Order: sequence, then C-alpha cells, then structure tokens
Amino acid sequence: MKNYKSQKKLLKLFNKTLTNISMKTEGLTPKRIPIRVGSRYIAILNEKAAKQMDLHAADRVILKVGKRDITAILDITEKKDFKDNQIGLYAETWEKLEVKRGDKIKVSIAPKPLVDAFIKDKLEGKTLTEEQINAIIKDVVADDLSDVEMTYFVSGCFANGLNDDETVALTKAIVKYGDKLEFKKKIVMDKHCIGGVPGNRTTMVVVPIITALGYTMPKTSSRAITSPSGTADTMEILANVVNDATKLKKIAKKVGGFITWGGGVDLASADDKLIRVRYPLKLDPQGMLLASIMAKKFSVSANHVIIDIPIGPQAKVKTMAKAKQLQQRFLSIGKKLKMKMKVVITDGAEPIGNGVGPLLECFDVINVLKNAENAPKDLREKSLTLASKLLSLTSKYKSEAAAKKIAREVLDSGKAWTQFEKIIEAQGKKNLPKIGEHTLHFKSTKKGIVKAIDNKLIALIARNAGAPLDSGAGVYIYKHIGDTIEKGENLFTVYAENKDRLKYVQKLPLDTAYKIN
Repeated sequence: MKNYKSQKKLLKLFNKTLTNISMKTEGLTPKRIPIRVGSRYIAILNEKAAKQMDLHAADRVILKVGKRDITAILDITEKKDFKDNQIGLYAETWEKLEVKRGDKIKVSIAPKPLVDAFIKDKLEGKTLTEEQINAIIKDVVADDLSDVEMTYFVSGCFANGLNDDETVALTKAIVKYGDKLEFKKKIVMDKHCIGGVPGNRTTMVVVPIITALGYTMPKTSSRAITSPSGTADTMEILANVVNDATKLKKIAKKVGGFITWGGGVDLASADDKLIRVRYPLKLDPQGMLLASIMAKKFSVSANHVIIDIPIGPQAKVKTMAKAKQLQQRFLSIGKKLKMKMKVVITDGAEPIGNGVGPLLECFDVINVLKNAENAPKDLREKSLTLASKLLSLTSKYKSEAAAKKIAREVLDSGKAWTQFEKIIEAQGKKNLPKIGEHTLHFKSTKKGIVKAIDNKLIALIARNAGAPLDSGAGVYIYKHIGDTIEKGENLFTVYAENKDRLKYVQKLPLDTAYKIN
C-alpha cells in the first residue's frame, strides 16, 4: 500500500465491513468520572462487559450518543467498580459527547488508524512524504492516536531523524491543523531562543523596541517546564498572558505586538501533544525541535525571524560544532518556508541578568527598559544585539551597526518603556506581587575571580525556593563570570514565600554554584 489515496479506499471498505461484523451494545448507561486526564478521551468497562464485547485494554472504541460520536481509548476495571450495563466516562469524554440524563452509549470497536503504517515506516528508517506527515498530524490533533502511537512516532523521529523536507512538511502540518494568525503587514517579526539559560528574558526587551519602531511582532512564549520561569511566567507578573486569537489580533493592531502564552491560543496544538509524550524521557529529536520552533513562527505569519542558540557546558547546545550544525538547518528550513532569518550563537555559560524566578526576572526587564543604574548590562546588550539583527533583516538599514544605533536610541530615550506600558495595558495590566519575605544570603568563602557558574544548580535552587509557582521566589545573583569577589561578600540571595522552602534549598550543594579562582 504505497499510495495514500488507495489506502484510504481500503480503509473505507474495511470500515464498512467492520460495521457489519463488530459487536455493538444496545446501549450502556454512562457514569461520569469527575477527573480530568488531559487531552485523551477515555472510557472504562468492567472485565465482564469488555469480555462479552471482545474488547481489551487500550483498544480504540467508537462511543455514540444519537448523532454524536467520538473515538476513545478503553480501560478495563474490576466488576465491583462498574455494573455490566455501565460505562465510565472521564470528564473530557463526557463533555465531548454532551451526555444528558437518560442517554445510552453505544460502543463498537474502532479500526486501527491508517497512519500506524506510516509510523512503522518511520521506525524502520524510511522517509515520510508530506501527505503521510499531514495524515499523522491530522490524527494527532483529532486525538485519534494513543499516547503509545505518538510515542512510537517520536521514537522513529529520534532514532532515524527527519530531513529538511520532512521537517518543513511537519512544520506546515502543525500549522495547518491549528489556528493561524494572519496580519496584513508585509513585515511580521519574531524571535526564539533555544533555551537552557536562566534569566534570559530578552523577548520582553526586544518586543517593545521593535514595536516602538512601528513593526508588527506577535510573540507567543512558553511557560516553565523544568526551569524557574518561562517568558510567559515572567510576563504574567505584569499582564494577562491567556488570550484567544481574536483578542491577540486586536492587541497587535492597537499596539503592534504582544507577549502571550502560546498554550492559551490553539496555534500549534499538535506540537503541544507531541511535546507531552516527548517529555518523560526528554526525547528531543532535532527535526521535531526545529519543526516545533518554526511552526510557532509560521503560525503567527512571521517572515523576519531571529533565532538565538546559547552554547555552554550546561546549555541545551553544548558545543560550537553542534550550534553551527543547528544554525545551518534553521537557515535551510527558513529558506524553504520563505522566511528571512538570522541565527545567532550566543554565550550560555552563565545566567543572563541578575534575577532567576518570575518576579526577579521581571525586575531586571523593567530596570533595563527604564535605563536604571542597576539594570543588568548583559541583558541590555544582548537584547540590543538581537533587536539590531532583527531590524537588519528588513534591508532598511545600511548595517547591523546602524540598526543597533536606532535600537539603542529607542531604549535610551524611554520610548521602549512607554511602548511596553502600552502592551501591558492592552493585554490587561496586573498589580505586582511581593517578593518572597524569607531570604538566605550565600557568601563567598574566599577572595578571587569568578571563573564559572553552575546554571543548572542556580535553576534548581530557584525551583526549590518555590519558583515558578511562587512568583516571588527565586535567586538574585550579584556576581557574573569575570567579576572579582571578596571573602564574605554576597554571591547570591535566595528568596522564598514559604519558610520551609529554604530548608530544601539548604540541602543543595550551594558551595558548588560558583567556581572561584
């Protein structure tokens, strides 16, 4: 079965045959299980009922109520939990079927998805066509694939890779089966950082600079998964970050751009589902990483894009060779997607800025935008560099140096801060929370020069202190690589909203956070 269309015809014939031979119930009484299980539709039968219908755990079943039907995954439980004539439905399944009092649920076995053959092809190392990838992503979005099948797809991509054509096809498919924000402007800008560096909140400085110059920059950002804060977590300190597509278009029309949580708008739902099954084993197939990032840019109609790849011993990308290989792939895929793009390789050996944690990072951003004396210079300069490289893609500036001069003028004049205030107001301004009242000051035990900072340990300290859930928790660092330090001088301060959190922090090897020679 090489041709997808011929396979679809065979599937249609199979479905017709299956309808005649599958064992259907006369109707089961639904019992609501008041638990949410995520994006999956799940139904439960007791052992006896399942055996009578020749159904097994993890089988796909079609649940039908009147004209409404969905495909769900079956779980089996002991007889004492459900009667023979009952079927358990988790909250999402109940709501999707719009079950009403007196309804009966008809159950029949569902055919295996056609795309299972394509997933097997990928596991065997074969190259998938655009049509096959579209079919897989369509089923992912429709929740027609189980977690096991999605995991096998991710595994195939991890073990055998995705070439540039497959990556472009995956990018387009993720956008095709999600919402897309369309803008009338010829130039729509965006940026992305690969991540892995604490405190790297350049987005919240770059977006105000770019939009203050009259450009459109719709920025969707992520929340923290394993870090002390994501851009969306930090921005949420100041403004609402959960917005639908309609509202986001209005905000962009009014103030030129926004900084919102990507999960709050259905722009790349397939990517979110694939990330969920990738997370337990930290599987990060390069082709999927590229497609994930590019889909988010493509879904907001971005055509001028800057990618930041930090490298360092504890960053996601650890070597220059790996960074350059990733850089070339981004540029190749960007070209195929007709995007103007620059990929910047930056220093990820230490935290960017001084604060690590939602509120502390927010203070850094505000200080940079307000040109405060204590504003972290590294965050300011990196933001200006990224903004200038993004501006230089427009061909309206003679050089990156000329573009950087303009960006610096916008920042120094206070226009960027004024623009940021407009964005905050448009998204819905919030009152600043309080910093954690419980503190732990960690001092240097010797005099010297800072040679290295353990990024992962700094992030772990901040998370143990309560970040990102406790927005006022985190770590404020006083010294960066190359700085001199006196014995007894503060290296960093830990803030916590809950005093007990500091007990967890004190169990960590705090004395290894800094290397001082």
